[in-house]
Amino acid sequence: MGLPENATGKSNGQIVSLGDGGTAILTFETPIANGDGFDFAIFENSFSNTFLELGFVEVSSDGENFFRFPSHSQTQTDTQVGGFGNIDATYIHNFAGKYKASHGTPFNLDDVANNSLLNKAAITHVKIIDVIGTIDPVYATYDSHGNIVNDPYATPFSSSGFDLDAIGVINEKVLGVNDLILKNRIIMHPNPATSKFYVSEVGVVSVYTFSGGLVLKQNINDTRTPVFIDQLNSGIYLVLLQTVTGTVTQKLVKK
Repeated sequence: MGLPENATGKSNGQIVSLGDGGTAILTFETPIANGDGFDFAIFENSFSNTFLELGFVEVSSDGENFFRFPSHSQTQTDTQVGGFGNIDATYIHNFAGKYKASHGTPFNLDDVANNSLLNKAAITHVKIIDVIGTIDPVYATYDSHGNIVNDPYATPFSSSGFDLDAIGVINEKVLGVNDLILKNRIIMHPNPATSKFYVSEVGVVSVYTFSGGLVLKQNINDTRTPVFIDQLNSGIYLVLLQTVTGTVTQKLVKK
């Protein structure tokens, strides 16, 4: 329930409801950096400190390989938390939705295990996955320690599940000289485009929807090689170009 645009811009109570096990991916034109302390915060629209709808959080620096924050739930699993039940926030850690509306839940990229496929200095995608919440082991979701995560369930309404309001960036990547040179040099043409476009540097081109879905990926070894977008719906996309000198993201309008 809700439009993807409801999860962008300032946190304002306009949300996207993910439903049981649903996901949302936000793409950042300027990457999130791993700085001192917390690096970003996720906002949910809970109306109280205890009615908490939770979500797992994953990050990616290429839009394909995602890595999950280690999470921990010590909420009891003897009794199901009802659809409008309560959770003690002191028993959960590294779940989106831990705090009520207007109080974003902060995340520190240091908590994510190091991996050669993840560049913590340039996080371009954040994924939120709804915690289903049931304590039935057949359908339950589990934290990083193997514990069942007990949160409000059942969720019989279209507005149920994790409600994504916004993601606030705390540490944004500072563009270096190479980044700035690349950003000024990389030109997609034509833009807007109808059926194809070209880039002025060789590298790997990835095209994403504004909700973070990868819809096209292509190696460009010659700047005369077109990137065909006939199959894409009209709208605004993010184009990520990775070259030997750096990475740049630009908006593309598909007519």
